[in-house]
Amino acid sequence: METKKYLGVDPGDARCGVAISDDLAMLAHPLETIDVRKGDPVVRVAEIVNERSIAGVVVGVPRNMDGSFGPAAEKSRVFIAALKEKVSCRVIAWDERLTTVSAQRALRESGRKAKDQKKIIDQAAAQIILQGWLDSQAACG
Repeated sequence: METKKYLGVDPGDARCGVAISDDLAMLAHPLETIDVRKGDPVVRVAEIVNERSIAGVVVGVPRNMDGSFGPAAEKSRVFIAALKEKVSCRVIAWDERLTTVSAQRALRESGRKAKDQKKIIDQAAAQIILQGWLDSQAACG
């Protein structure tokens, strides 16, 4: 049986969260947080794609509540375009409305201290982005 792992990415100005799916592409798990100030997150994501034989990368694109795109969405589109230049796998744009809010709530409910949440909030958001996409694919059959 062929395995298909996917990455989820929550790009940001300071940090970029990354999540990875299991071999069956059913469950998303937090993977790492990339410090944008220490290096190009596109390069690191491309390294992960190559190291782990990733089938596709799902990148969160923030939309406003009315469905329109703001300045943050443009940054995600630039990230997607740069990533497509570096990897041969699929790169998928995915609506990430309220993922950070959902991640904050989940971490708070898990009993994590606020100081610890900051270290992993971007990974948790990437996990939510990826899980949403994985669930949509499973629903499509």
